[in-house]
Amino acid sequence: MRLQLENFTKAFDGVPVIEDMNLQVEDGEMLALLGPSGCGKSTTLFAIAGIYRADGGRILFGERDMSNLPSQRRNVGVVFQNYALYPHMSVQENIAFPLTVGKNRMRKADTVRPVREIAELIHIEELLARKPAQLSGGQQQRVALARALVRRPDVLLLDEPLANLDAKLRLEMRSEIRRIQRETGITAILVTHDQVEAMSMCDRVAIMNKGEILQIAPPTEMYRSPVSRFVAGFLGNPPIVFLDGHVTGECGFTMEQGLSLPLPQRLRGLSSGQSLTLGVRPEHFGTSGAAVASGKVTFVEPQGRETLFDVETAPGVVLRSIQPARQDVGIGDTVSWPVDAEHLLAFDAAGTRL
Repeated sequence: MRLQLENFTKAFDGVPVIEDMNLQVEDGEMLALLGPSGCGKSTTLFAIAGIYRADGGRILFGERDMSNLPSQRRNVGVVFQNYALYPHMSVQENIAFPLTVGKNRMRKADTVRPVREIAELIHIEELLARKPAQLSGGQQQRVALARALVRRPDVLLLDEPLANLDAKLRLEMRSEIRRIQRETGITAILVTHDQVEAMSMCDRVAIMNKGEILQIAPPTEMYRSPVSRFVAGFLGNPPIVFLDGHVTGECGFTMEQGLSLPLPQRLRGLSSGQSLTLGVRPEHFGTSGAAVASGKVTFVEPQGRETLFDVETAPGVVLRSIQPARQDVGIGDTVSWPVDAEHLLAFDAAGTRL
């Protein structure tokens, strides 16, 4: 089911939170709404679910206008951060609950088969007799997902579904949710502030800030070609380092602190003296490249198969480098490492990528 927002607007107490948003999610696609707290991503999700009423524009499921329909008539499945399971019900009863309410409710006996089918898909068939208090966090999340899917919704909405899980379970559930979404072919929207979740689980990512979608693209494309400094800074772990300076000559870049780097080939020809911000990602410093940046190592963080270094290349200017695990460099050492100038990102004074 294709989902579309046309000029969607939402306000609270007369204050616009989102104005004239346009968004299209293709049939069978999983899209992430990614952004900082307060950017409007959950508001958008709740409006699609019918929890919030839109103050303008249209919400379309296929060709059907859902803008003024209550949530129970929209056929959406929603998974919340806190799972929202009924503690007095068994897993079987929790999953079956959406089938037993509403205009087309089923008899209890008729819910056994669809519940069993969805439980087998999500690998929780052995838990059906338990109560939520007898389940781990990961198992509760699976039950919540099964409950959202049991009535075959047109759209699956996931609101920070992994936030309450530990690191190991988050990794497991990322792959499980993606597997289930692919197998069912359901159109899904994931709301998250976690870039790893968004980039690993979704076909496309929509970066939001202050109620506006700044860029929509597949994860790898967005990481490599962000449209703005904000997007570049939001994606990447360890984060990108921004260097503010100006163009020198025909092909150089210099900071007031003294660090100089060559410009990427595509940017050579900019006017000398033009203000410029370069973005250096950790994987583009210390591994390969024709340029060189020298400095003192101020921090070393072993991460198992990789090591993260902070290198002060000028007073107050610290570049990050992530490299295969190594122990030959320590805090206080002076290094001269390569910089891959062709992969540097550049932004003008307004923060737009050049």
